[in-house]
Amino acid sequence: MFDPASTRYYVEFLRKLEGSRRPGAVPIEPAPVHTAAEIEPVIAGVAREPGGGLIVPPNPFLGANRKLVAEAAQKHRLPSVSVSRDYAAAGGLISYGPDFNDIFRRSTHYVDRILKGASPADLPVQTPTTYSLVVNLRAGHALGIEVAPSLVSRADEVIE
Repeated sequence: MFDPASTRYYVEFLRKLEGSRRPGAVPIEPAPVHTAAEIEPVIAGVAREPGGGLIVPPNPFLGANRKLVAEAAQKHRLPSVSVSRDYAAAGGLISYGPDFNDIFRRSTHYVDRILKGASPADLPVQTPTTYSLVVNLRAGHALGIEVAPSLVSRADEVIE
């Protein structure tokens, strides 16, 4: 699922996703949504395809509508994944992505260095170092999916 207003970002996201797709895997079908009113009908269409799932990439529009997306995915029995812990907390099945709290904590060191006179241009770019896997067992139950115990045991957080 993607917001066409973020097309530039989405093209790169799709390119990387396609590049990681294994031969014979379920095809990746873009599902654009322009408004909140389009979310449920688009998810209903995706859910009609057998063996599918929903990837919710990071995006301000989708983030703001995460509860609506998660509820529609559950209603149509469509497993879904996102990078944001907030998505799993809103009812999505799984989230796996950077630990944003860790990123914000680490950014305080940059602010401190800038306030002490460092030039922002001289500070190195940092990538996330901590990632978080959140599994929502409640969502799995609602979808009729038994989440593998090995996945649950690896999760940083389990929502029951």
